[in-house]
Parts: sequence; C-alpha cells; structure tokens
Amino acid sequence: MLSIDLSGKRALVAGVADDAGYGFAIAKALAEAGASICLGTWPPAMNIFEALIRRGKIDESRKLSGGRMMEFEKIYPLDAAYDTSADVPEEVRTNKRYTERGDFSLQGMADALRKDFGEPCLDVLVHSLANGPEVKKPLLETSRPGYLTALSVSAYSMVSMMQRLGPLMRKGGAAVSLTYLAGERVVPGYGGGMSSAKAALESDTRVLAYEAGRKWGVRVNTISAGPLASRAASAIGIIEKMVSFYAQVSPLPEELQAGEVGNAAAFLCSPLASGITAATVYVDKGYHAMGLTSSG
Repeated sequence: MLSIDLSGKRALVAGVADDAGYGFAIAKALAEAGASICLGTWPPAMNIFEALIRRGKIDESRKLSGGRMMEFEKIYPLDAAYDTSADVPEEVRTNKRYTERGDFSLQGMADALRKDFGEPCLDVLVHSLANGPEVKKPLLETSRPGYLTALSVSAYSMVSMMQRLGPLMRKGGAAVSLTYLAGERVVPGYGGGMSSAKAALESDTRVLAYEAGRKWGVRVNTISAGPLASRAASAIGIIEKMVSFYAQVSPLPEELQAGEVGNAAAFLCSPLASGITAATVYVDKGYHAMGLTSSG
C-alpha cells in the first residue's frame, strides 16, 4: 500500500499558537505520518498556548490515529518580523510578553535548533505566518508602514527562514508555505497589502525553489488554501462570509476542512512528491477554477 512515511524526519512548523488554524492541521498531518514536530510560536501567545497544552485543553485536537497523542519536541518563541535580535526595537524588547522569551528572532530560532539538534537537523519546514495590521483597509487607504509590514511578515519572512534554516535542512527536504487566491485575483475586503504579500510569496516560492534546490537539494512549494474561519483569520472581518461563499459556488460545494490542507502539505513534504517543486498547489475545493459563479 502506498502511504506517506515521514518516520525519522523532523519538521518545524512556524506560526502555530492554537489548534484552530492550518498550521496546527499541517503539524498534525506530519505527526500522523511519523515526523517529530517542533513549533515556532509568536511570543505574546506562548503562555496561553503552553497553558492549553499543560491543562489538556487541546488533547482532543492532538489525538492521532491509534490513540497516540501529537507531542512537540520543542516550542520556540518566534516573531518573524525580526531577522536578528539586533533588529528588535526597544519597546518590543522590553515588553513583558517578550522579555522572558530570550532571542525570538528568526536567527535566534535557527541558533536554538542548531544547539538542540545539531546540523543538519531538519527535513520539513512549514511557513504558516501572516500579518497585515491594516488588512481591513482597502488598498487605496493602506499606509506605507501597514503595506510594508504585510510584506515583511507574510512574504519576506519565508525568504529569511530559508536563508537561516536552509543550511540546517537535509538533502531531499521540503519547505511549504500558505498563500491565498488574492495573490492573483481581486478579493474585496482582503486589503492592507495582504494581496500583494501573497503575490510576492508565490513569486518567491519559485525563485527559492530554484536557489534552495541547487544549493541544498531542498524543494519549495506553496499551498493556495481556501478560507478557514480560524481565530487568526477573524482579523479579516469577512471570513465567515468568505467561507460560506466558497461553499456555495465551488465545484465541490462544501466547506474546506483544515485537515485537507494538512494532508496536502504532508504529501508535498514527503518523498511521494519528490518531483514537485516551485509549485502553487490549490487546495480550495476547486474554487480557483471558477470564472462565473452560481449558487445553483
């Protein structure tokens, strides 16, 4: 029987702070396939997330087949807005939600991984990071700082992660990120520069696939996922409407489940997808193929 086997592989999933989003679903699918899981979590959310784990509040979500439980080898503090600790402004460095976390930059996470597991130590890298502080604003009303923040955290962070974690990845490894159809089509309400950030992420995926493939033998792909009413996505403000619309007009008229994106990511990061790189893979019930939509 053909199956996804990631036994003996280590995955880092950056951007998990609860059990409701695509990042968690991808981590769970990778664990189901046998991979060991490390997480990168936004420092202000770490206390709550770690408490949920300690108190068993997300045990049901962590259950794998056969009664096993998804465990996390390490949970690293990560604020993907900062490449190194020297980039962190004083007001963030001294914020009480950050001070106890040490070096939470991308370089800090890379250094911690190297210290904990040696080099090379990674087989799978997942970028589940996005932030657009002005996502509810139309592009015509978006400020330069808001626009650049969206690109910095949602797109450039993937470049920075590959710069720093690529050397830690074993040959044959794979990286995957999450994009959205707004990177190529107009989605009113998805503003603040986030559509531009997704377009940049998709373009960077192709270039990174070439460069990382030649340099380290690593594949790089991105998943264009349909909308999910996660806690993080609630910042968009119209997420429930988006989910409902997709379910009405897609070729498969049903809501997309987080686990479906997780399974696709596990496949892309497995040896079964050894010939796939530089690709944008749509996991959206076929919505991306539609020109004229109808709920009939």
